[in-house]
Amino acid sequence: TPLLSDPQRHALVALARAAVDAQVTGTQLPDPPGIPLPDASGVFVTVTSHDELRGCLGTLACPPGHLADEVVRCAADAASRDPRFDPVAPAELPDLGVEVSVLGPLETIDPHAPGAVVVGRHGLVVEQNGRRGLLLPQVATEWGWSAEQFLRQTCVKAGLAPDAWRHGAEVSRFTADVFGGD
Repeated sequence: TPLLSDPQRHALVALARAAVDAQVTGTQLPDPPGIPLPDASGVFVTVTSHDELRGCLGTLACPPGHLADEVVRCAADAASRDPRFDPVAPAELPDLGVEVSVLGPLETIDPHAPGAVVVGRHGLVVEQNGRRGLLLPQVATEWGWSAEQFLRQTCVKAGLAPDAWRHGAEVSRFTADVFGGD
């Protein structure tokens, strides 16, 4: 079930796009829209260019009442601070897509339980020894992974052994309302 209405989704995508544009061009970041928004446990903003990942950053600590502020911050950071990529250049702006993922609550799970991870529905967080990895629900679908492959890749994202989920790592799942694009 979507967390947001269509007008809220459109407003947040426009806000994320404006934040990316402002960050890249060095202008003032946009003010959040004056529309009511639900609380969320987290938000991620993904920036793509020609269907290739260009940046994706977010937070699992979205303070109540600050979803729009976090969309602005995460969008600006995705365009300029993702350590996997150089900052987005102004010439790239016309080709960028922006996707927003608003996260529902985290739920600690037993990853061995049947149906604990549903590919395409759940995102995952794996934590162990001060390391944490998160993969959004759409990642497993995009790569065609099974639930086990999704668990393994989330461990790898955390910098853990691929089978850490079998050896004491804490696994949480979440749902996300994902919208935006080109």
